[in-house]
Amino acid sequence: MATNTTRDAEHRALETAALGGGPTVSGLEALRIAAVLGFSPIAAGVIARRPRMMAALERLGADAPTVPFVRELRERYGPGPLQLRIPGRRLAVVLTGTDAGRVLGGTPDPFNPANREKKGALSPFQPHGVLISEGHIRRERRRVNEEALDTSHAMHHLAGPMVEVIRHEMAALMASVQAKGTLDNDEFTRTWWRMVRQIVLGKSARDDNTVTDQLRKLRSNGNWSYFLPQRRKLHDRFIESLYSYVDKAEPGCVVSALAALPAGGAIDPVGQIPHWLFAFDAAGIASSRALALLSSHPEQRRLAQEEIAACDTAVPQQYPYLRACVLESVRLWPTTPTILRDSTSDTTWGAADVEFTIPAGTAFLILAPAFHRDGETFSFADEFAPAVWLDGMAQSRPELVPFSAGPAECPGRNLVLFVTSTMLALLLEAADFELTSTPALTPERRLPPTLNNFGLRFRVTPR
Repeated sequence: MATNTTRDAEHRALETAALGGGPTVSGLEALRIAAVLGFSPIAAGVIARRPRMMAALERLGADAPTVPFVRELRERYGPGPLQLRIPGRRLAVVLTGTDAGRVLGGTPDPFNPANREKKGALSPFQPHGVLISEGHIRRERRRVNEEALDTSHAMHHLAGPMVEVIRHEMAALMASVQAKGTLDNDEFTRTWWRMVRQIVLGKSARDDNTVTDQLRKLRSNGNWSYFLPQRRKLHDRFIESLYSYVDKAEPGCVVSALAALPAGGAIDPVGQIPHWLFAFDAAGIASSRALALLSSHPEQRRLAQEEIAACDTAVPQQYPYLRACVLESVRLWPTTPTILRDSTSDTTWGAADVEFTIPAGTAFLILAPAFHRDGETFSFADEFAPAVWLDGMAQSRPELVPFSAGPAECPGRNLVLFVTSTMLALLLEAADFELTSTPALTPERRLPPTLNNFGLRFRVTPR
């Protein structure tokens, strides 16, 4: 039976809709909805994941309520978007895949990716990053990012030197883990960052833990958005380190591609690097989860090994199946669970006979897990199904957004997929991995709603 609070909220929403304002909830009910939807992403760490909290969230299955809760909102209030009026802010929760596609496709106008909350979270370490830039400067920074990252190509033009780095680091990792017979997240992460620093900054950055530690501290500050003062001295030291790598621009790394681009000082090309490193953190999480999935799903592992066996891993390859496995990892456990946009003008929603307007300045929220794991829409919602990224099905659904979508889709998407798939190919070529940590991932059971990457452990058997 509905509570009085629920009935009052429904009444207010229907009354607002009748006045032309669309479904709207305010007061305590609006705060409750926002809290339910925001609890897991905020607790985990929006910008820098918190290992202990991730372990607790995994035990709780904290992401499990998202799908039924969004479905309940859709059933109660209609297709929405559902507006939440909370003190100092109006939020609009996107409830359908079609509307998610509209919001992402309408970037940057009328749906601005430089959202207020995003600015607060990202400013501590990338105040001039393209994600929180607007207008002409955003367009120029986007251009610089796309050219340096080779956004339009499946493989970066520096793929050859990158493969050399990945091969060297995977060989070192395998020498270590084969002696012990095990691989845990700590060792995986150390190797990952040694590899990423070389790919992005150059080979001399291999053991520069300081630069990535500085970034980690700044990102941790970003978890608190506007609620903590910015660590300006730390940020200045971090940026100085990045400038030193760009100044010497070692051949074969991404900053060498950046240094070769014509770009004015206002564009701040060096100011784009923090986000590349930030994005590679999420890529490491996704690739470790993909390894966990492949190590526990025999049929998918067989298909991956067939793909690897048909390739020369010493030279750059596209590895379509392994890329699909990484995409599936992010579909199942989104590394960016909440996508935010602020509307720059009034927008009209609903059918012709029941149109309503959402005012400019509203923050639109797309809860990726609510769509990615919706079993009423996708029969494979809780399964490991790489094939959906190969047959065109996933690309036809606007609500499946592992790298966001539309004009603000991650410009490093192809670079990330190239690096992660190459790494997985080399690991699976060298050894067999068996997931030994809990929860177990099996084809016979639904995959867990929350997976703590920090707790992943594998038994390793040389091939």
